[in-house]
Amino acid sequence: MRVISGKFKGYKIEFTKNSLTRPLKDSVKESIFNVLAHSNLFKVRVEKSKILDLYSGIGSFGIEAISRGAKKVMFIEQDNHNAKILKNNLMRISQIDQVNVINDKIENTLKKKFEDKFDIFFFDPPFSDFNFLENLKTLRNIKIFKKDHIIIIHREKNVSDNFQNILDITMTRNYGRSKIIFGKFN
Repeated sequence: MRVISGKFKGYKIEFTKNSLTRPLKDSVKESIFNVLAHSNLFKVRVEKSKILDLYSGIGSFGIEAISRGAKKVMFIEQDNHNAKILKNNLMRISQIDQVNVINDKIENTLKKKFEDKFDIFFFDPPFSDFNFLENLKTLRNIKIFKKDHIIIIHREKNVSDNFQNILDITMTRNYGRSKIIFGKFN
């Protein structure tokens, strides 16, 4: 795994190899960032944006966003081992000042008061996790999103999630086993 573009292009990202972890493939990550950079469907751009990276694992998406000029990234990862690897990856690129790593359950974190509103939300839950829909509802209800925002969700291609009354889906793209959903809170 590596950083694809920007200030830290070529930087190798440390990751865990086990049956519970499914790192975002470089090709899928590159496709997501290409959509963000070139689609006329979205007003949000990565540069100078504030990003909430939920189920962040080892931080591949958020680190790529930092490399491409994001202003701030808040990572939320409940697994202690993955959070440690994420912090090590951030230390190696010396980008501690523009990040916040929260090692806790998303449900607990969303109960706290947020000082920021975010432009981009990236959800990468385990494919077997359907509780993320409740987390999406909570995010919508606490309104920590800017008027122009985007929700990006990484799911397994064959899974059908019900986003009715939560999100307005703008676009869906399939890449191998992965399905990337782009939308906004309704």
